[in-house]
Amino acid sequence: MTIHRRGFVFAATMGLALGVAGSAFAQNPVIIKFSHVVAPNTPKGKGADKFKELAEKYTGGKVKVEVYPNSQLYKDKEELEALQLGSVQMLAPSLAKFGPLGAREFEVFDLPFLFKDRAALQKVTKGEVGKKLFDKLSDKGITGLAYWDNGFKILSANKPIRLPTDMQGLKVRIQSSKVLDAQMRAVGAIPQVMAFSEVYQALSTGVVDGEENTPSNKFTQKMHEVQKHMLATNHGYIGYAVIVNKKFWDGLPADLRAPLDKAMLEATDYANDISTKENDEALAAMKASGKTEITTPTPDEYKAWVKAMLPVHQEVANRVGAQTLEAVYAVVGDPRK
Repeated sequence: MTIHRRGFVFAATMGLALGVAGSAFAQNPVIIKFSHVVAPNTPKGKGADKFKELAEKYTGGKVKVEVYPNSQLYKDKEELEALQLGSVQMLAPSLAKFGPLGAREFEVFDLPFLFKDRAALQKVTKGEVGKKLFDKLSDKGITGLAYWDNGFKILSANKPIRLPTDMQGLKVRIQSSKVLDAQMRAVGAIPQVMAFSEVYQALSTGVVDGEENTPSNKFTQKMHEVQKHMLATNHGYIGYAVIVNKKFWDGLPADLRAPLDKAMLEATDYANDISTKENDEALAAMKASGKTEITTPTPDEYKAWVKAMLPVHQEVANRVGAQTLEAVYAVVGDPRK
């Protein structure tokens, strides 16, 4: 049976349709389509492949995971709707994606200079704040399973950037996020929302002048080949939420849910453990290529970036929710103090 709706195809086949009897699962493997927008050799890409390996192993082949990297199935703007419709069962979108979906509290992760390091970040993602944020997705037909780290962002442009004033007038690609929009405007840049899959072309043709991303994302997408300068500000965080279609997940029998939960837990530890290593190696590889100049802010330059961007916290407090912001501050400390 095939149902067409708003350009998506919802495929429902015997043994795979949501809500089928448990006996059907024993006769046919459950297919989990896991779609994501980055390359397989990134932390997220490797995490997805690890989940596939472990899920199929721990369920004894009763579950088959099909991983689709590099936006093979859906562009950035399409994938969440595809998940809600059931066209795909699992995604790992960036946390910035949930703001436009109506769960603005997730945009707290977009705030600049909020997390001083990975340890501070994981106090949120592995604690009660992270769980409460996932609860906000339930009424949207989504179940949150895990937070996966990508790392901390650095800036790039085709002109030297050392101070916030160097960003004045630059067209900078961002993810769709009001917080990131405010962040760029705080340093005089002109934010440009654009799908991740379109960034390299936009940089190479001059449609945008620069962008912010983690070293691993920049390297695997070859952005260093079309950006002459990078500044290792580590000003913001990029992370992902591994999510599933709630109806699909709730309809799985208990004998499959337990091994899948185990597979996700182990894949999460794997993906998060390699994220720092992958970013360090990508940064070194880009430096070695000689195609882009990578600099690190001096202590005074770093303070200038913090001073310029921290007012964004108060500016967007009503959007992300004052309670959410204070809950995060309570865990990681208030960076304004």
